[in-house]
Amino acid sequence: MSKTRILVTGGAGFIGSHYVRTLLGPLGPDDVTVTVLDAFTYAANPANLDAVQDCDRYRLVVGDICDRDLVDRLMAEHDQVVHFAAESHVDRSLASATEFVRSNVLGTQTLLDAALRHGADRFVHVSTDEVYGSIPEGSCSEEQPVNPNSPYAASKASSDLIALAYHRSHGLDVRVTRCSNNYGPHQFPEKIIPLFVTRLLAGEKVPLYGDGLNVRDWLHVDDHVTAVELVRTRGRAGEIYNIGGGTELTNRDLTELLVEACGAGRDSVEYVTDRKGHDRRYSVDWRKAHVELGYKPRKNFTDGLAETVAWYRDNPDVWGRTNQTKGSAPC
Repeated sequence: MSKTRILVTGGAGFIGSHYVRTLLGPLGPDDVTVTVLDAFTYAANPANLDAVQDCDRYRLVVGDICDRDLVDRLMAEHDQVVHFAAESHVDRSLASATEFVRSNVLGTQTLLDAALRHGADRFVHVSTDEVYGSIPEGSCSEEQPVNPNSPYAASKASSDLIALAYHRSHGLDVRVTRCSNNYGPHQFPEKIIPLFVTRLLAGEKVPLYGDGLNVRDWLHVDDHVTAVELVRTRGRAGEIYNIGGGTELTNRDLTELLVEACGAGRDSVEYVTDRKGHDRRYSVDWRKAHVELGYKPRKNFTDGLAETVAWYRDNPDVWGRTNQTKGSAPC
């Protein structure tokens, strides 16, 4: 029986590597092979893929999704794409948007062109709830128009629209996911949870933007990759699926939980000037994914946060490791 050949972009990053480990793990499907394409920028870590290094259904290619020739060669060898690769940190996009437009927009378009040329039968495009922008109340459904406020969110909204246009114009089977804020082990320490945890464990202060009342919905990476796989296997072409975690917290409340979990004092929190265009509240309505795909977040936030803190406490050698590729060769 032939196996489905899946190209996973950004597969050495936080979410992408978790998806790869899940897909190739003991509970994953045995009818797939996985090729990871990753440029190993600052947020990628070869340690994230240690668990699958010896799997005969796994291959690593070091390269850039904007490299047209490389992407074309790889796409000719694969049936499906799960596209995680992206520049994803809002603060970095505020300092310079160039790489965000290049990777998130041009990179996605390069992949789509190759998928179309070689007849890929599925293209799962992983996006974010930030494309909807800030909302004062309620939750955004998939029909909500995109209204991004940061260069990062704008670049993701652009890539979403390009991907969906390839479905509408060319008939390519494109499926878009939009997730809420992810957390869990292996996340690069620049997003709020790993940044605060690693600083608090080191006895340092943590910077809380503005009044700390910005609201985010938290989604454990386990639940996210489960949803992505449901979209890959059960989703419909041309559709968008919101993926939520079901735990909405202000940044202030989250910080208090992190301070307590790390055994730090309240004086560890330092309020700093709010960042530009800081969205006040995100919330997605994920009923469509529940009704159509059977998705439901299963990781309890209290347990998930405790496990995450414990992982950073126990694995400084992993999260602190640089992104050296340890002999992995380009295609």
